[in-house]
Amino acid sequence: MMNSQPASDTLSARQQAIVPIAALAAAGDIPRLSVALNRGLDAGLTVNDAKEVLVQLYAYAGFPRSLNALGELMKVVDARKHRGVQDAWGKEPTRPTPQGDELLAAGTANQTRLVGAPVKGALFDFAPAADVYLKAHLFGDIFERDNLDWQSREFATVGMLSALLGVEPQLQSHVSISMNVGITEAQLNQVADVVSEQVNADAGSRVRAAIKRHLATKTAK
Repeated sequence: MMNSQPASDTLSARQQAIVPIAALAAAGDIPRLSVALNRGLDAGLTVNDAKEVLVQLYAYAGFPRSLNALGELMKVVDARKHRGVQDAWGKEPTRPTPQGDELLAAGTANQTRLVGAPVKGALFDFAPAADVYLKAHLFGDIFERDNLDWQSREFATVGMLSALLGVEPQLQSHVSISMNVGITEAQLNQVADVVSEQVNADAGSRVRAAIKRHLATKTAK
């Protein structure tokens, strides 16, 4: 399921809204996350769009940040309802998630398509459980859920990783994956601008540095 969208040089209002929600949730900045969630819902995100981003957060920033952010989303939706705002609930996944060996196979296929090649190496030989968890949980359980397209998931992931310290290799990897699913360099630079303006300048600088490193790597090849 390579559910990428047509290439564009600009972010839609909905895509712009995903980035600060993901980044602020990863940073654990709940007061500013509340503002970003309200803006996102006003910009056309559905409740399930926002929920899906915050569920995905657990794979990058852990369950505590994910659960706290989901709790804040509940509060925001409830407060908006009390103000008379009827937010669209949005789509649920259209099919059940595979289980067992089928889940591992689906996750492996998704990871290979996203990265552009099978993922292997000494790290995963050393810690094979981590390889299984990545394939089965992240690229299986999460990326098999088709109520959020892969481009949206990558906008969210780049936002999340931009807000975390010490994860530059992973951020660069997801810049590469973003381009593999049709996100353009111009859009990624816009992501950096959004992060700089709505999260912090250092996070935006990390995105720009990851883009630069990725493009240099491509040129070297």
